[in-house]
Amino acid sequence: MAQVSNAGEENVPLEYKSGIGRLNIFGFWIFLGAEVALFATIFSAYFVLEGGTAGGPLPSDLFDLNNTIAMTLILLTSSFTCGLAIHEMRKGNRRGMLLWLLVTLLFGGGFLYMEVMEFIHLVHEGATIGTNAYWSSFYVLTGTHGLHVTLGIAWMILIIAEVMKRGLTPHTAKKVFVSSLYWHFLDFVWIFVFTSVYLLGMVK
Repeated sequence: MAQVSNAGEENVPLEYKSGIGRLNIFGFWIFLGAEVALFATIFSAYFVLEGGTAGGPLPSDLFDLNNTIAMTLILLTSSFTCGLAIHEMRKGNRRGMLLWLLVTLLFGGGFLYMEVMEFIHLVHEGATIGTNAYWSSFYVLTGTHGLHVTLGIAWMILIIAEVMKRGLTPHTAKKVFVSSLYWHFLDFVWIFVFTSVYLLGMVK
């Protein structure tokens, strides 16, 4: 019986091997529920205000769909590399995990750079946060997502530093796993931004 128990314990992912780790992960799922409510509220405001385009340029005149598709592919690829990092972590390969986390950070940084460049372009063309209701809601929605991506990058950098200092343990593995959940959530939100803001905005 002891051998069966040990075998079962060996099959448990590293991040779930401590009681506090399991509680923290469960708590983070609850936090993500609150984040869903936050973005649902912002999306609702956007849909209410999206018709207020008077006095400013139309999104269809300014959006660069190719640029947005590139941003989307970059962010989705970062979600894939983040998943590879978790795969390496569960194999006990700290070096591989850190490598894929760094690649994820590079993709995340690339996404932010493209988003900032887009904002600069839009402002130059006269679409500022104060232009009209549509552009106000646009900047609040995309800016909130961009802020979350920035926080996710900063958080992941701190976790990488901790893993390099303390090694790969159930405690640090839990933090890596939780940060990956957060990153996947941001990619999930962006899919809705891409479809409801950019794709639909192209026909306005």
